Amino acid sequence: MAEETSSPGGTGLPASIEAAWGLRPLPVKGPKPGLSLARIVDAAVAVAASEGLGGVSMGRVAKDLGASTMSLYRYVAAKGELYVLMREAAMGQPPPLPVLESGGGWREALAQWAWAQRRVFHRNLWMLRIPVSGPPASPNSVAWWEQGLQALEGTGLRADERASVITLVCGFVRNEALLMADLAVAVAERGIPVQEVRDGRARTLERLVDPVRHPSLFRMLESGVLGTPGEPDHEFRFGLERVLDGIESLVEARARD
Repeated sequence: MAEETSSPGGTGLPASIEAAWGLRPLPVKGPKPGLSLARIVDAAVAVAASEGLGGVSMGRVAKDLGASTMSLYRYVAAKGELYVLMREAAMGQPPPLPVLESGGGWREALAQWAWAQRRVFHRNLWMLRIPVSGPPASPNSVAWWEQGLQALEGTGLRADERASVITLVCGFVRNEALLMADLAVAVAERGIPVQEVRDGRARTLERLVDPVRHPSLFRMLESGVLGTPGEPDHEFRFGLERVLDGIESLVEARARD
């Protein structure tokens, strides 16, 4: 089996994550010729993409690779480690932020960073089912955080404030994508278009909402806004701008200080 943690005095990370950083050599010869950590991760990502994260197991991945389940443990010690490596592969390196290269402002840079994250999540909705267990510890996830922090250089925010801003923006992006993932599950389960799912929810609310007990919600339903298809990215754009407005007020306060 693969070692579960690094050697004494090392990073404290599992051996497979150290291998992703290039800090530990990968096994050069496995029990099955051609088996490798990269192939294992690719096979697991393929299962998640077609069946969701719940379909991923060491046994299922081994079967798809034509290998024994035990042979996978030479490369990765536990399914939790495999999840980290799957997320690492799906995230990839962050794309360049043109505004940073042109010397533009922090707000536009952070917005570009958030949109780039959203595109990754929407391509890989299964990633959102992986529990967040701590700060980033794999190469690509650290690279994304580094890029976000670079966007905040020159804002005058303290180090702890910059870290909180990154957490705030990441949380907003993740939450919006998670809503899309939940909607995708509902659509798949019912086998009907997205708009029909939304219309059905609106009709259910119309039956339940009482104009006396829920006057504000009743007026909203009367407006038809919940059942009206809007521009696909409107809610994300609107929410992100409001988050950035709040960050901007903090940046301006620090400038006054």
